[in-house]
Amino acid sequence: MQNSLSAGHRSGPALAGATSAQPAADQPATLTVSQAVLSRRSIRAYLPTPVPSAAVARLLELAARSASNSNSQPWEVHVVTGEAKTALTLAVLAAHDAGRRVERREYDYQPAPGDWIEPYKGRRGAFGDLLYRSALGIAPDDTPARLVHHRRNYEFFGAPVGLFLTVSRNARDGALVDAGMFLQALMLGARSEGLDTCPQASWIDFFPEVREQLNIKSDQVIVCGVSLGYADHDHPANRVATDRAPSSSWVTVH
Repeated sequence: MQNSLSAGHRSGPALAGATSAQPAADQPATLTVSQAVLSRRSIRAYLPTPVPSAAVARLLELAARSASNSNSQPWEVHVVTGEAKTALTLAVLAAHDAGRRVERREYDYQPAPGDWIEPYKGRRGAFGDLLYRSALGIAPDDTPARLVHHRRNYEFFGAPVGLFLTVSRNARDGALVDAGMFLQALMLGARSEGLDTCPQASWIDFFPEVREQLNIKSDQVIVCGVSLGYADHDHPANRVATDRAPSSSWVTVH
């Protein structure tokens, strides 16, 4: 069964396996904004614990309070669980294994591998080394093992809930700015529910399959997927803790 909730709507189909909220044991009852920002990480392994449908609905309503151009609210959200999520995963994995990655995405998410420049190239490389070599024990030249891990993107890293954020083509590139604000609010809100997330641009490499499986309208651009669930803190992929460049390197005071 397809489950689809539009952000900002109070009602919607129930999500499979709804239970009472289960916040992490070490999480305070209420997080400050700073605590939510500092505790947010991209989680790449999840417990099978079901996520309450009411919690997902609250997160989407909260994220819909994000700023947007003239309050145009150009976003839509598709929520996938249960059989719908399984069908989507199987379709995308089949496309992945058959080498049907698109040559051109619906928007230019990032440079080609050889077109990255410093300091962004170095930061990207350091993250890859941190995740693959340090956390997962995968050598830089072990392409098959890296591919196995990357393939887990299309299983939502085991998360019980997947979301897809789309925006109207009519709203032009500004809608991507609005989508970023919606996405950040969603991820920070998840922390307040004891949940974790991983925003996943990897899904846009197979946007035709996503569009077909979820019946996404042609006038909507698929921005990204999001894994949502309870983190498996014992998984080595979740031991990655990235740093940030000092503000002195990117702030100019006039």
